[in-house]
Amino acid sequence: MAGVTTTNAAIVAVLSLLVLSVCFAEDYDTSLAKSYKSGWLPAKATWYGAPTGAGPDDNGGACGFKNVNKYPFSAMISCGNEPLFQGGAGCGSCYQIRCVRANNPACSGQPRTVVITDMNYYPVARYHFDLSGTAFGAMALGGQNDKLRHAGIIDMQFRRVPCNFPGMKVTFFILPGANPNYFPVVPAYGNRDGAVVKMDVMRSRNGRPTGSWEAMYRSWGTVFRLDTREPLQGPLSLRITSDSGMTRIANNIIPYGWKGGSSYWSNVQF
Repeated sequence: MAGVTTTNAAIVAVLSLLVLSVCFAEDYDTSLAKSYKSGWLPAKATWYGAPTGAGPDDNGGACGFKNVNKYPFSAMISCGNEPLFQGGAGCGSCYQIRCVRANNPACSGQPRTVVITDMNYYPVARYHFDLSGTAFGAMALGGQNDKLRHAGIIDMQFRRVPCNFPGMKVTFFILPGANPNYFPVVPAYGNRDGAVVKMDVMRSRNGRPTGSWEAMYRSWGTVFRLDTREPLQGPLSLRITSDSGMTRIANNIIPYGWKGGSSYWSNVQF
């Protein structure tokens, strides 16, 4: 009898792993989440951080963005599980979210826009938005923000929409610790797709661009990095490509004498 029980347990364990593997594979199907034409899709929503806060205490997240409590993100942000985060390629993407009364009596049904700025490591559904307290409460009827947040987890709907940050240009943040041989950069505040999937750098010599682009690689989140033996002195030009293939070039955006921990506002936008 003990042998039969052990065998049955082993079979159950194997079947469980197979089911988990299938679910895991489905979770990595990013095509619907990336599309602007999918319409409203079902998801689960949770929230974290302070009830009216921006999520992480350091106002950052796994994408590398900082100051997400300030304009233009304005705390309307979310962690996304893999179909939304996409290994960092979804960072900066914008989504409308909503919940309706059938989901919770406190829901308004009005769409609100959030930006993916972080990774959700423990998804509870195929699509899971772990929202800031501010964003979660924004789906509520007037005066019922706290009531909705008390639900903890709700069914909701989402759809991808173009980002729109009025008055903003693409800004490049150089991470602290950068030096002429280690060049990590975060592109932020892109309109339309929002997500940058490729970035290249061009050096200058005698004040003129060399005409040769060097590919940077995704270090983590939306941090693109170049490690080089030949120091990057500046001025430097940066070329960014969005996930739909749009390209913009910020000529000589990084000046001579650049430093880690600095940000540089460009004159380009998608």
